[in-house]
Amino acid sequence: MDADAVLRRLDAALGAAHPSAAGRPRVVALQHLPARRADTVALPDDLPAPLGDRLRLTGIPSLYRHQVEARNHLRAGRHVVVATGTASGKSLCYQPPLLERLLVDDKATALYLAPTKALAHDQLRALRAFRLPHVRAAAYDGDTPAGEREAVRRTANVVLTNPDMLSAGILPAHRRWGDFLHRLALVVVDECHVARGVFGAHVAAILRRLRRLAAHYSSAPLFALASATIGNPGEHARALTGLEVATVDRDGSPRPPVAFALWEPPLVDAATGARRSTLAEAADLLAGLVADGTPTLAFVRSRKGAELVAAAARRRLATGDAPQRVLAYRAGFLGEERRSVERGLLDGSLLGVAATDALELGVDVGALDAVVIAGWPGTVASLWQQAGRAGRRGREAVAVLVAADDPLDHYLVANPAQLWDRPLEAAVADVTNPYVLAPHLRCAAFELPLDDADDTFAPADVAALVAQEAAAGRLRARGGRWFWSGRGSPAAGLSIRSAGGAPFTIVDGDTGALVGDVDEARAFRTVHPGAVYLHQGRSYRVDTLDLAQRTAVVRRFDGDEYTSARSDTDVTVQAVRNTATWGRCRLHFGRVEVATQVLGYERRRVLSDESLGVVSLDLPRLHLDTTALWLAVPDGVLAEAGLPAARVPGAAHAAEHAAIGLLPLFAMCDRWDIGGLSTAWHPDTGVATIFIYDGYPGGAGIAERGFRSGDRHLRATLTAVATCACADGCPSCVQSPKCGNGNEPLDKRGAVALLTAVLAERGPTR
Repeated sequence: MDADAVLRRLDAALGAAHPSAAGRPRVVALQHLPARRADTVALPDDLPAPLGDRLRLTGIPSLYRHQVEARNHLRAGRHVVVATGTASGKSLCYQPPLLERLLVDDKATALYLAPTKALAHDQLRALRAFRLPHVRAAAYDGDTPAGEREAVRRTANVVLTNPDMLSAGILPAHRRWGDFLHRLALVVVDECHVARGVFGAHVAAILRRLRRLAAHYSSAPLFALASATIGNPGEHARALTGLEVATVDRDGSPRPPVAFALWEPPLVDAATGARRSTLAEAADLLAGLVADGTPTLAFVRSRKGAELVAAAARRRLATGDAPQRVLAYRAGFLGEERRSVERGLLDGSLLGVAATDALELGVDVGALDAVVIAGWPGTVASLWQQAGRAGRRGREAVAVLVAADDPLDHYLVANPAQLWDRPLEAAVADVTNPYVLAPHLRCAAFELPLDDADDTFAPADVAALVAQEAAAGRLRARGGRWFWSGRGSPAAGLSIRSAGGAPFTIVDGDTGALVGDVDEARAFRTVHPGAVYLHQGRSYRVDTLDLAQRTAVVRRFDGDEYTSARSDTDVTVQAVRNTATWGRCRLHFGRVEVATQVLGYERRRVLSDESLGVVSLDLPRLHLDTTALWLAVPDGVLAEAGLPAARVPGAAHAAEHAAIGLLPLFAMCDRWDIGGLSTAWHPDTGVATIFIYDGYPGGAGIAERGFRSGDRHLRATLTAVATCACADGCPSCVQSPKCGNGNEPLDKRGAVALLTAVLAERGPTR
């Protein structure tokens, strides 16, 4: 493929198809990533004969150097983490040692953990492809029929599952799994970089519960972790497992040449700074590549966005069988729907898929030639992980980052060196987070009584949390140990992936069919009464949201309409943990309570974005205890910046939006992981204040990293706003797609003045 020619042709085609949005070329930066040669090592002579033969039969006559290095660590009894690029063969870092152990010890067992069911099933196919009779591999997850679960427990010596099922279905039932745990030799934690933030803290607690039970059954399994190329793989693996872990991060795999383009949607209104929709541009790119017969994966940041891009691409491919060869893929689909899309990518019956990051991970998606990324995916690690999905046939690949209408994407388009040269972020998984660890201590006490001398959950202060749980009546003491005092396993009600508790089920009111599910934190915004909900290109209108039964009833809807929730947020400071003094201004970090209520929703037309009115709702208030950073700006600083009282709300609001948009450059997060509030006067500070908080109970380390970035975060924010070409503020600088107040009021010039004044108080960067 001549990647440059493909990009030029697509650029010209979109300009011709949309003359009202024509102008300068959409490709504003192009980076050619050179090919890399493989560093290979012959298959080790000491491999058991059946395994060596199978590797050769499957077309693997040699291993990459990092694969051999990982095998050597495991054979020496060392835990290991492998952090190499996409398509670098990380599976062959742990598969040969796993299969070797099973071949030489027919009593050994292994546990494979993946963050998604899709990845676990993909690995199941790979293990079965070796056709080794000693290997009895089986998936054990929420899609496993109840009638098959006993057979898996009884016969499988390799169980492939996910942290959710391990926590809720295996560890609480460990007596049924006792024989498996007694013989447990290896635990594989795949794509461990995904286990970061609050989800990572949950995984760290679950792995410690697993180690605790394994020790009870007299086993001490080795851990093999696989990760994308993050900034701190060894440190992160130690945080997840609580063990010393060797690091393998020198990539010996080959890489094809990649043409990586930054694609900026054109202006459609120079006065307002409005640009053509990111999703529309991504859909056009996906359709154009598919029309050429180019297998393409488009990554979209939201579930609704994936549906919209797939549907729009199908409309553009209106002839022949092309529309049927494009589908969406996202969380919330039923198991068979996900498997169908995965099979379609593998066998080539699908040419285009619009997916959320559910397909970012190491699932085998066949031979892709192009990747379209609709908006900054949240981290540099995710960006390269997604781009690396293309080019698996060894020939030149195309990766396109389509800039979204937000400050971060605008900043990167204007400063491409900040993207190409940016170091990888560090992943955070804080097992000491009390909001995460406390429910896992209840689970651990249910599984085996807690002992005061048990240091499995180090470095957490378990004694204080146990005392808290005992005072609440959830744990009780007997014989110097702590027991769970409730009925049934507490793991059944523990959600490890969201801040919103147990999910809401979405049901088709006409047929009774299960459509999907959504966690509580999203439910009030996405499946409130009257909301338009998308699923595989079909639109539904929500009839009712039953809070007691946790069910949303939907019916098919054919209108040209989408909905956007309106909400109100209050923040109360609970405790200040750190303060930086910048002249008369103060930057704080600490614990806060966030109270949010969805008050209504706005109806808008899909194509024209015309407002069809706002509808009020009566939904309960949600409370979140979390961590935040906040900037307190005294009246004197604002007055000297030329901001009278009437302009302060709009200036602070605009600065808040832009700062939230830029924070993912300084913390390993997505802008949807964080929230914010700005006010001209806050009762806890007595002055104008801008808050940015983690959207998870107990915090996720995001706001803390923003605080530690010093003034770099706000300087990048000021640059993004000040250099935006719009007159009064636009989605590329100060408007936010998740604003609960409909982006009102906003004062772009006021934000520039406010940030300039604050940074002047800070003085020169040190």
